[in-house]
Amino acid sequence: MADSTVLGLTAVTVAVTDEVPRVLVVRRMTHDLATPAQRDASDGLDALPFGPFDADRDRTLEQGLRRWVEEQTGLPLRYVEQLYTFGDRFRDPRELAGGARVVTVGYMALVQEAPLSGSGEAEWHDWYDYFPWEDWREGKPDLLTSVIEPALRRWVAAAPDSAAAAKRAERVSTSFAADDLWDTERVLERYELLYSAGLVQEARRDRAIRLAHGLADPGWTDQPDAAASLGTPMAHDNRRILAVTLGRLRGKLKYRPVVFDLLPQQFTLFRLQRTVEALSGVRLHKQNFRRLLLAGGLVEATGALEANTGGRPAELYRFRRDVLRERMVAGVGLPTVRVQD
Repeated sequence: MADSTVLGLTAVTVAVTDEVPRVLVVRRMTHDLATPAQRDASDGLDALPFGPFDADRDRTLEQGLRRWVEEQTGLPLRYVEQLYTFGDRFRDPRELAGGARVVTVGYMALVQEAPLSGSGEAEWHDWYDYFPWEDWREGKPDLLTSVIEPALRRWVAAAPDSAAAAKRAERVSTSFAADDLWDTERVLERYELLYSAGLVQEARRDRAIRLAHGLADPGWTDQPDAAASLGTPMAHDNRRILAVTLGRLRGKLKYRPVVFDLLPQQFTLFRLQRTVEALSGVRLHKQNFRRLLLAGGLVEATGALEANTGGRPAELYRFRRDVLRERMVAGVGLPTVRVQD
């Protein structure tokens, strides 16, 4: 096993377009950490923009990240925030064959969707393609009732003993709580539970790689029919990184005005609400949302109207940046979250 460690930089770049939360993915990479399949774009797996940190070329980690994203997608970044450092053993399977351990620093970038170019064959994808169980805007997803909940019951029942079964049942009840207790921020916990239960394709893939290299069977339940339907798989642990981002972003909505980085300078309150709903995955109470938004001083009317609404012209607003100097907590909140039946 190799003793070397290399540092990479990964970007989760988010936009909301026409009420669809979108994430930027690439199919081709040509740097030293790219796999052979990524070099010729032959594996068909979506990947987050990623590249090695070059200490001689880039003064900071963020500078290196911005360079790789622009090179691979043609998109210059504005708002960027460091998320987490991902360094689990074997997150890059080449480590199993003696390759270096790849540690990557993840970043979240918020942008408005724009045309793409660059070397990475980049595309915008709906992030609910990767987490279809997280979108409750039209009610509880059928996938939960028809596939996930029965599969998790089988996983609990398949535990080797009663103590293990109790621990599994507790994880299920916490992560996939009853409908009225659904916690929108537990995105990572839900994905990791599905991974542990063998219900996502990455778990089946990683198990096969481990066994091929003579490592112990991790004992994950193999439920291939369920795994085939639970979202689009991604390269390496990229779907886990994306889950961290979605949970973080949903949490930040409550106390930081990050949503305004996804909007034009002027917007209607309807568009603002729909953008928050797209990110949170739930519908909000219209009157409460607007009342709290205006009472909190986050936005101010511009005096202009938007005519292209399909109905009455709607008043345009803008974000009050002074609010950042007025108080520490300045999020839009999620007033009277309404998880539809």
